Amino acid sequence: MRTSGTRSRPGARRAAPAACAATAVLSLLIAGCGSGGGTGRADTSSRPRQAASAPPSSPGADSRRIPGVGDRLHSEIPASARQVVAVYGEGEDSEDATVVLYTRHGGTWTRGHRWPAHNGRRGWTPDHRENDKRSPIGVFTLSDAGGVLPDPGTKLPYTRSAAFAAPRHWPERYRHDFDYVIAIDYNRVRGTPPNDPTRPRGQEKGGGIWLHMDHGSGTSGCVSLSRSGMEHLLRTLDPAQHPVVVMGDRESLAS
Repeated sequence: MRTSGTRSRPGARRAAPAACAATAVLSLLIAGCGSGGGTGRADTSSRPRQAASAPPSSPGADSRRIPGVGDRLHSEIPASARQVVAVYGEGEDSEDATVVLYTRHGGTWTRGHRWPAHNGRRGWTPDHRENDKRSPIGVFTLSDAGGVLPDPGTKLPYTRSAAFAAPRHWPERYRHDFDYVIAIDYNRVRGTPPNDPTRPRGQEKGGGIWLHMDHGSGTSGCVSLSRSGMEHLLRTLDPAQHPVVVMGDRESLAS
């Protein structure tokens, strides 16, 4: 099942009337991502934005590796990947994280921008379940984007639709969470809009895990960062470079 909206692909920007998805579809995606969780109620706690902590590194660190990522997850990064979004969670039960963009040139990984970020408000898990409020640990491809706002110039297929809008009953500071989103290919069908509700591994394994805009605290499982960070990622990630995200708490990433 696909939701309607403006869907553009690299080299073929097409315009079509935007339309809201069915209420059931929107509710399903809210349960997977964003602030409201399965109940539709936003977490009203407020906390100051943390500074982006430096990714693990040391003088003379091996630039053939993504810093802080151990053999297990590093082996899951496809050989074709030339762009990696690394999400370093501060702890297993922490909602605070740092996002770093790495680009590979030949056999060398170069660190680019980094941003303070948030993950699931209950932290991380290697076995994500629907509504557990934890972000899944692992390596996932990044293949589709979208949001309420117009395409900012991404090479990823982009779906613009009012169906991404957060519910109006959420507090004001949450309402722009989904102005820009990038689908993390966890339990979803690649090549479909981010808000396509299809979950190949079943509803109980959760889904609707995105990179999206930050509201200053933890999410229901997504990774959130600033608008400027989202715009940079959208304009930089390139399907021809086979981008992936490597995400988890620092201890799990390093194992």
